[in-house]
Amino acid sequence: MLNIFFLGLISFFTDLSTEMVYPLIPLYLVGAFGATHVLVGIIEGIAESLASLLKVYSGYLTDRFQKKKLLAFSGYAAGLIYKIGLLFASSWAGILGARVIDRLGKGIRTSPRDVLVSESAGAQNMGKAFGIHKALDMAGAGTGILIIYLLIRNLDGNYDYKNLFALSMIPAVIGLIMFIFVKEKKRVKETESIEVKKQPFWKNIKNIDNQLKLYLVVVFIFTLGNSSKAFMILKASDAGFNEINVILLFLLYHAVAAVFSIPLGKLSDKIGRKNLLVPGYIIFSVCYFGFAFAAAPAAFVFTFILYGLYTAMITGVERAFVAEIAPGELKGTMLGLHSTVAGAALLPASIIAGVLWTNFGSKVPFIFGACLSLLAAVLLIVFLKGKNHSGS
Repeated sequence: MLNIFFLGLISFFTDLSTEMVYPLIPLYLVGAFGATHVLVGIIEGIAESLASLLKVYSGYLTDRFQKKKLLAFSGYAAGLIYKIGLLFASSWAGILGARVIDRLGKGIRTSPRDVLVSESAGAQNMGKAFGIHKALDMAGAGTGILIIYLLIRNLDGNYDYKNLFALSMIPAVIGLIMFIFVKEKKRVKETESIEVKKQPFWKNIKNIDNQLKLYLVVVFIFTLGNSSKAFMILKASDAGFNEINVILLFLLYHAVAAVFSIPLGKLSDKIGRKNLLVPGYIIFSVCYFGFAFAAAPAAFVFTFILYGLYTAMITGVERAFVAEIAPGELKGTMLGLHSTVAGAALLPASIIAGVLWTNFGSKVPFIFGACLSLLAAVLLIVFLKGKNHSGS
């Protein structure tokens, strides 16, 4: 578990850096460059989708060359370049370019990092391992949000966005230094594995488990309604929350996710992944209906708490599910494919949300997302086989 802890610390410092700036980006786009809600959706969708398209190929490279640590490091290094890009951006196009660099880095690092986590965990503790990683990840994000909140509050509105962007580079550097302590497990090359690796990754994808194929379809449907968190920020802003209060809402979300990720990950080891994935999608649906109709501040607070609970139930558990059902020699490819499928839906999801918001009001994109989440839950209930331990 020591390796998982250091991998978690890398994510802790990286997400601390990222979340020091992420809640400010949509407000910066709208305030400094006059970006519309549709443009915000397009920027977020392009950045997330381009990154996710890399994940399956990054996973394939992980399986073929077994350079997990090097690939992960290069992906995390892109996060530092992202902050530098924000410093020099003078238009919304510059922000888009910086966001693309950041998300491309995420596309490169996610699969090899997840393989490192899964290989460091025992077969009976996969959910716990991913839960620990997610808890540290969310704790770092929450810490970043807390830092930026304290800075903005103490500066009493007299701050420069670019100074905050520069400050966020410090934890990004610390995260890269933590790679010194990560150990990479080398897998013994077997004849069958070598033959698999020689094939293009799209040929291997055809042979994946039918249950995994089903889950990937469900993930795509769900993600079409899971638009960028930027819309949650804009919704809260439109409801009267100022920059400081919006940041506090995101701090609450990350705190809830960090607290529940480990116990829920361990629970999935005992009761099966399906028994957490289904209620997770249902909670997301309730959460999005909340965003659609919430008016009072207390309602928004409750909705962000639900969003944190959903994140703790789904994110680590779904990675554990994919990692344990995938063939050992294709683990990176399958983890990457999962992220790529979700990413392929992110651009249309964010564009759809922006268009629905602009033409029909702020409630409609959240209602749309809630309905797709319910559909995803129903598909899992009807078609996904449940298993008593791992691999639900």
